[in-house]
Amino acid sequence: MTQTLGANSAARKMDRIYRRQRFIYDATRRYYLFGRDRLISDLGILGRETILEIGCGTARNLTAAARYYPEATLYGLDVSEEMLRSARSKVARQGLEKRITIQAGDATTFNAVELFGAGHFDRIFFSYVLSMIPSWQQAVQHAAALLAPAGFLSIIDFGDFSGYPALACRAQLTWLRRFSVTPIPAFEHKITALAGQLGFASCTETLYGGYAFLTRIEQRGIPNPQI
Repeated sequence: MTQTLGANSAARKMDRIYRRQRFIYDATRRYYLFGRDRLISDLGILGRETILEIGCGTARNLTAAARYYPEATLYGLDVSEEMLRSARSKVARQGLEKRITIQAGDATTFNAVELFGAGHFDRIFFSYVLSMIPSWQQAVQHAAALLAPAGFLSIIDFGDFSGYPALACRAQLTWLRRFSVTPIPAFEHKITALAGQLGFASCTETLYGGYAFLTRIEQRGIPNPQI
């Protein structure tokens, strides 16, 4: 796979951040990456569908989804080889190598057929990833193009903390910047506009007083129950 200079730069940056963080990532992120299990349960897999996580990190979500949906086939992509070292180890320890395929790649440019042997997926999701991707719109557009008919794309990420006192909001944003995380301002408006441009519909729910949001993007005309 050929990566652009930008992709290589992003990979190096993420590797620097997570070279040591990966060892404590799952133990610490459980206390502030809220709503991930809600996203997984809302995927609504009924049988042998396919699931792709973009920005899979340590494979925490993929292994959880594999347990939740025992007939599904799962795929994971991440730009950081350091994180993927932990991911592959976790998948192997849980005996899920035949159900979960993990590859390195850039969220905005990866070739799904080359990496996974699959061109479309029934469910695709980003979990606390878009706020780390400067060109997040391109990542969403790329993912939407990989959706199978009647499939949908789910996103959970940090919100704008609108329900929090100003001091707490500033402190949270400052802390997140240490990890190259920048919550996307006016995300609901932006993702609604982007989905419309792509010919999709979107629905966003604000969680925990603005701490996070949960979005679903799917083809127009597909039934979209309230998230």
